[in-house]
Amino acid sequence: MRRPAGAFESENGMNHHHRKILHSLFEHPISANIALKDVEHVLTELGAELAPRSGDRISVALNGRSAVFHRAHHSVPKDEVVSLRHFLNDCGIDPAAYPL
Repeated sequence: MRRPAGAFESENGMNHHHRKILHSLFEHPISANIALKDVEHVLTELGAELAPRSGDRISVALNGRSAVFHRAHHSVPKDEVVSLRHFLNDCGIDPAAYPL
């Protein structure tokens, strides 16, 4: 079966698109154009467990830590990007371990 263009996986198992999303979470200035669906896929590939919560929220558990984020309908708001960045840092996730 043939993979779509840009979907090649690195040695860590994350495809190029998801590595770009991970890096965009850590970029300065903060990106205002990150789709929640893409962030959910990245979190899942990192080993996170996601569970829906009431009121358009999502619970994320990763590396012994957990957090609750608002489920945006379009792009992830900048304040949520900052929260995700802090959560990933606390979980020991370094985007440098996932080169582009």
